[in-house]
Amino acid sequence: MPATSDLLAFALISLGMVLTPGPNMIYLVSRSICQGRRAGLISLGGVALGFVFYMLCAALGITALLMTVPFAYDALRIGGALYLLYLAWQAFKPGGRSPFAVRDLPPDGPRTLFAMGFLTNLLNPKIAVMYLSLLPQFLHPEGHGSVLMQSLVLGFTQIVVSVSVNAVIAVMAGSIAGFLAARPTWQMVQRWLMGTVLAGLAVRMAVEGRR
Repeated sequence: MPATSDLLAFALISLGMVLTPGPNMIYLVSRSICQGRRAGLISLGGVALGFVFYMLCAALGITALLMTVPFAYDALRIGGALYLLYLAWQAFKPGGRSPFAVRDLPPDGPRTLFAMGFLTNLLNPKIAVMYLSLLPQFLHPEGHGSVLMQSLVLGFTQIVVSVSVNAVIAVMAGSIAGFLAARPTWQMVQRWLMGTVLAGLAVRMAVEGRR
């Protein structure tokens, strides 16, 4: 089992990432506002299935890699830190798009909603890179049990955080969109807050890896 501190740190990163606008959030918000909360939550079910797919693939692949390639951990650690810095820059840079800038989506049935949610997440490069570059930072091949079990626990932690936050966003999409439209400063505050958190975690990850 991962250490409690690792679980909390990984949950914090997962929270920062889910609050950073991306294809999943933009799709769920647009779907909820255009077709209603129920449609947004059905779409979220497909997104959750995409998380499970990526998590299982990454857990099995990373386990095999760390056991066969001696320097794989360091390579993935550096890649994870660089990826967090990239996400921080995406939050800091001017002209970032708000996820509450609604796209006009036609009404779809439950099966199509679920499938579109799944495909939106499956084609989201942020999720793939997150599992491949960030998950290994919190794995300890010695002293914390099976690498596969650690990967699964951390992966499910990310899924719970992401699905919970996205569910709240899908249910409250209309209210949040109206709130932000009247208070554009809040969008800038949110971006800078998330960017600072992600950049800080990237530095911590890089420094701790040298100890």
